[in-house]
Amino acid sequence: LSLVSAMNRVQLLGRVGQDPIMRQVEGKNPVTIFSLATNEMWRTGDSDVGQGGEIWHPTLLFFCKLGDVSQKTTWHRISVFRPGLRDVTYQYVRKGARIYVEGKIDYGEYTDKNNVRRQATTIIA
Repeated sequence: LSLVSAMNRVQLLGRVGQDPIMRQVEGKNPVTIFSLATNEMWRTGDSDVGQGGEIWHPTLLFFCKLGDVSQKTTWHRISVFRPGLRDVTYQYVRKGARIYVEGKIDYGEYTDKNNVRRQATTIIA
């Protein structure tokens, strides 16, 4: 028997894209917001060196896979509402810092200044 019927949890390790900003809407608690970049890397294709695109590395005594390395960067919007964490994030996190973020995914909608409905995905840390 499991007491957990569903889970919404995300873990990210990446680099901060901008210094955090703190916003407060009238009547609501302040929130610290920043962007985080995560990178995914993979190999595509094979090289003509060796059989199956592998080459023997004599010093390390193993075969190394050769091929083109591809990379994809994904940007995440992070919002921190908890008072202690929100303030520490605002004070000490800076652009370029490598940080770990744990939180939940929140999908929302808003209307921009041109009166166009937009969707937004945010990580609530």
